[in-house]
This record gives sequence, C-alpha cells and structure tokens, in this order.
Amino acid sequence: MKKHLNTLFVTTQGAYLAKEGETVIVKAENEVRLRLPIHTIGGIVCFGNVSCSPFLMGFCAENDVAISFLTEHGRFMARVQGPVSGNVLLRRQQYRKADDPFATAHVTRSVLTGKLANCRTVVQRAIRDHGDKVNSQALKDVSSRMTYYLERLNEQTEMDTFRGIEGDAAHMYFSVFNELITSQKEDFSFEERNRRPPLDNVNSLLSFVYTLTMHDVRSALESVGLDPAVGFLHRDRPGRPGLALDLMEEFRPFLADRLVLSLINLRKVQKDGFRRTDSGAVIMSDETRKEVLVSYQNRKQEEIMHPFIGEKIHVGMLFHIQALLFSRFLRGELDAYPPFIWK
Repeated sequence: MKKHLNTLFVTTQGAYLAKEGETVIVKAENEVRLRLPIHTIGGIVCFGNVSCSPFLMGFCAENDVAISFLTEHGRFMARVQGPVSGNVLLRRQQYRKADDPFATAHVTRSVLTGKLANCRTVVQRAIRDHGDKVNSQALKDVSSRMTYYLERLNEQTEMDTFRGIEGDAAHMYFSVFNELITSQKEDFSFEERNRRPPLDNVNSLLSFVYTLTMHDVRSALESVGLDPAVGFLHRDRPGRPGLALDLMEEFRPFLADRLVLSLINLRKVQKDGFRRTDSGAVIMSDETRKEVLVSYQNRKQEEIMHPFIGEKIHVGMLFHIQALLFSRFLRGELDAYPPFIWK
C-alpha cells in the first residue's frame, strides 16, 4: 500500500477499507495497517480482492475522492464517484488540447522523448552488460543515432516531422534488436517487427506483452478520469485507444522489450512453447503464456526510483503515476508532461 501524488493505491489482497471518523482506514488480516485523513487523499485505486464499506464510498463521494477498482493484473473494472464534474472538466480540457496543433506537438515531443531515451538506455545497457556477446559497434551506432533524434525533437514542431523521426528511430532500434538476444539464437531469431499476425517467436512475445502493457495503461487513464480514446501522437480512429497508445510508448522499451529479452535470454521460454498456425501466425502455448503472465506480474512488483516525483515505487504503479502526471499537465499544474525516462 502506497500513497503517491495524493492517490492511495491498495494492492494488498484481502484488504478492507472503511470509514473511521474523518479518516480512511485500511485493514488486512483484521489489523489496521493504515490511517489517512480524508482531506489528504485525492483518489483511491484498489487492485484485485480489495473491498470497501458502503459508508466509506458515500464518505469519499461527499469529499470528491473517487474510488477505482481494477483487477489484480490492472484491468479497469469500475469507478465510484460522487456527483461532481471533475471528470467532465478534465476530459473537456483533454479534447481542447488534442484539437490544438501547438499542444498536440508539445505532448508528442514529450512522449517521443520518453520512448527514444528509453530505447537508447536499453541499447546502452546491452553494451555494458553483454559487451562480449553483442556487436558493440552496431549498438553504439544506434545509441548515437537515438541521441541525434532526441536533439532533433527539440527543434521540431510539425507532426509529420515527429512521425518521421519516430519511424526512423524505430527502424534503427529494431535493426539491432536481434543483437540483444544473447541465448537461444537459433530458436529466437529476430529480423523485423511484424504483427497482425506475428510471424516468429520473438514477435509473438512482443505483441503479447505490448497488449498487456496497453491494457494497464488504459486502465490507469480511466482510473484518473481521462478518455483513453483521444490521443495526440495517435490520432482519433474508431476503436483505437489513442491516448493509451501515446503513454504506452515510453513503457515499450523499458518494460515490454526488456521483459521479452529476459524471458529468452534466461531460457524461461523455449522453442516448443510456440506453434505456427495454417495462416502463418505464431502463437504461444498455454504454459508459455502463463510463464509470460507470471513474469510480467513479477516485473511489476519490482521497485524503481521515479525520476520526477523522487520516490521509490513498484513498476506496476508507473502507469498510474504517469496518468496522474498527464492529468496534472492538462489542468495546468505542470508546464509540460514529464515522461518516464529510465536511467
């Protein structure tokens, strides 16, 4: 259980939240684990088997404290909120910003800065940790190219230019992705990014973990009252969660790509855990899918220092912290959206 940016995150399974005077109490195994005055809380997010008393729900509604319920894995289920217009005002501001070319470019620059900086760090860490197993020069070239693209982002304001930079950077990054695979090279060879359907074992893993990440980001956006469908880099398209895809960009290299590489390099997944269908798509077995899910959840339990708020948090809370920071930017409390940059 941790409180970040005026939001109480409750992840202890079996926890029970109740009202006691003017405070919110959190009980686990019949013991009070936490007491917080209601005026210090802006929202409550409950993960998994966490329940609340009806009196607490009413109390929170009266004090403009929304309670969001997510599955233990982070999928948004429901939100309890009083008769206030906070979400409406926040979403209207989101729509205004999305219709403003200057604001759209501003957000896109932040999103791509996070993505490219984290791609560079993935490459640099491979050089540091596996310099004797990889083509270090090729990786250094890509790292330098990412630095060049990051410098160009600060000089540009046109969306077409931003998209061109993103496309070139992604091509460069994935051109050396196979170098980052240091074991099982014959069974997990990567040539290029493909999807719908994935055509090899590595792309099958990437697509699946990207889907998990996107769902977590979408849940986080909904839990703070944002509309996941209205994005900036990813423009409106029916059925596409544009804003979730935007904020997901900074997590692709740091969380998803690194997890896939760890699963392969540590031999947690094997060639026989994949099969090719008649259509050519490569899919995972139930056992492999379970291993990926367990590893994903374990990764989310790891702690990391958040570079902006200066606190240690679980990796799984990063989605919600970034969603909160984005909402603060929309409200004018921050001059720019600070993406998560892994160091």
